[in-house]
Amino acid sequence: MTELLTETVIQEPQRIRGLEMPWNRVMGSAEAPARAARALDPWHPQEFMAECVETIPEAGGMMTFVFRRCDGAPLAFRAGQYVNIAFPVNGEEHEPVDRSYSLSSSPTEPWTFSVTVKRDPGGLVSPWVHDNVRPGTVLDMLGPVGAFHLPDADRRARYLFLAAGAGITPIMSMLRTIHSLPGTANVVVLYHGAEAGGFAFDRELAYIASVDSRVKVFYALGDRGRPEEWEGFSGRLSSAMIEEVAPDANGRQVYACGPEGYLNTATELLKKVGVDDTSIYMEFFSGDRKTLLEYQAEIALASDIAEEIAEEIADSAEDYYESQPAAFGLYEPGYDADGTLKASGLPLEIVEPEAPSTEAAKGGSEADPAAPSPDASTFDTVGTGSLTLSFMRTGINVRIDPEEHILGAAQRAGVRIGANCKEGMCGSCKVVKLSGEVEMNHQGGIRKREIDAGKFLPCCSTAQTDLVIDA
Repeated sequence: MTELLTETVIQEPQRIRGLEMPWNRVMGSAEAPARAARALDPWHPQEFMAECVETIPEAGGMMTFVFRRCDGAPLAFRAGQYVNIAFPVNGEEHEPVDRSYSLSSSPTEPWTFSVTVKRDPGGLVSPWVHDNVRPGTVLDMLGPVGAFHLPDADRRARYLFLAAGAGITPIMSMLRTIHSLPGTANVVVLYHGAEAGGFAFDRELAYIASVDSRVKVFYALGDRGRPEEWEGFSGRLSSAMIEEVAPDANGRQVYACGPEGYLNTATELLKKVGVDDTSIYMEFFSGDRKTLLEYQAEIALASDIAEEIAEEIADSAEDYYESQPAAFGLYEPGYDADGTLKASGLPLEIVEPEAPSTEAAKGGSEADPAAPSPDASTFDTVGTGSLTLSFMRTGINVRIDPEEHILGAAQRAGVRIGANCKEGMCGSCKVVKLSGEVEMNHQGGIRKREIDAGKFLPCCSTAQTDLVIDA
């Protein structure tokens, strides 16, 4: 007996026009109940503690770490933003090492959030993170920060996402967000990887593309060889590749993240296929002027209104939740005028990190407090300028003009200060100012408590007076 199979025609969903983030309307609402939703306002970076609740191995030497805030509040952010995390790499008794990692989860599920870290065998932090961060580990964080994110509302919502290697992390946050929201959208993802089995999130990407008709995902292997069974693209990013996956690229907003060389190539290729500069967004540590100004505006806003927001959230939350029946069991944000509160809930079992190596412990030793301070008047003086920087550990005075960034002058004079982004985001150049005044325009790479303790970022600081610096 032959069994007849009837083909089912699946109709496309009927959708509202464009995409709108869930906080977009509520934050602009004048209604009193909306005030309680300020806990979901993504505009204001905060300092908070977070505990790891899950680790998920990913392909390509990457690991996803799922966190929740210790105060019980949601983490409000925009898809594509990042958090700055302090890692006790050298032990709890030494200064933590700060690193910024893009959020890979969707802000539409704010009660937990994820960062995905690629292990760099020669790196200082990422191997420690892979080996030591486990469910129960508690870390100090600052965020969200970043101008690389989806818009709050987009009537057209036509996107081309370009990712290479670990650059898939913020792109994954964007894709998960779009998939979770109603509305019309058209998304093309082109993901470059080093090897066929090294694409992180590949199963989830395949699933989203199979169930969400708004999304198409393409893979490329670069120029390291192509297995016989490989069905994706091969070779480095090219204009022909872009035109094949997105013939209408010049009508899309393009978000790209990956190594600097990849992004430089993407910039030139996108111009060749007709994409305007105003439609290109890239996750550079050293961004263009527009991006840097957006970062500065976010941080300045956070600094100016931090206390005001804490008080307002506390007041609005108290008014709102006192008006609700107790049986509703609604979430009450853990804020008061002094900041965040510790949440009540299941007891937290902390996993003790492995002890640092002997070499690492030695590297963080403090100077002998009984040792006499050097006399800066005996140091050699180099450079020209109206102000003097005295570097006490190096034993040199550097003359500098008020408009010149301190890091550049220091490095030219031979002062050893580590630096990575050089834009005030990563925090790697952090030093202690023993005396004097600076003007610092950072992008989230330093915490308020560190500034209060006299630390600053020389990469984004200019001297306002003579300075004495512990470097």
